Amino acid sequence: MGDGEMAQYGKAAIYLRKPEKERLEAQSKPFDAKSACYVVDKEDLYVKGTIKKKEGGKATVEVLETKEERTVKEDEVFPMNPPKFDKIEDMAMMTHLNEASVLYNLKERYAAWMIYTYSGLFCVTVNPYKWLPVYDAEVVTAYRGKKRMEAPPHIFSVSDNAYQFMLQASVASDCYAKAPLASELAIKKPS
Repeated sequence: MGDGEMAQYGKAAIYLRKPEKERLEAQSKPFDAKSACYVVDKEDLYVKGTIKKKEGGKATVEVLETKEERTVKEDEVFPMNPPKFDKIEDMAMMTHLNEASVLYNLKERYAAWMIYTYSGLFCVTVNPYKWLPVYDAEVVTAYRGKKRMEAPPHIFSVSDNAYQFMLQASVASDCYAKAPLASELAIKKPS
């Protein structure tokens, strides 16, 4: 769904999905999958880094923000996803699904006021502690009748999909209740 299609969400669009230009820029950023990582940090929980070397169960990592080199246990270093996964709408799509990646994605989406994120079947919401224009009638209408993957993450998508499945199940159970039993259809053989 491009920026033009996001217009149906009105002023809520910028709170639901990152712009197409930003998505394209993220895909062209340089990235070294072998050295890009998150490393455990006392203050920020995890910070971005670059692995300089690994040996004897230890890893030397350069913290990107401070350029500080740290030597830590290898199990305190976690692989980073390529930039194209930054602010991803469904974290189940990540190449590396680890605590650091999940927290980083939620933090980045929250910083852009994109408070809804999927994680597989679940919709994760981070409370913005302020009113965002993502709950008006225009947004409700934009989500109505769309499959989950056809629209950005939102509680309206979850609820509309649940409602649609409920309607389908109701129709299916009505058909099932009216269908003749197999025993009623059985043809008796002459003796």
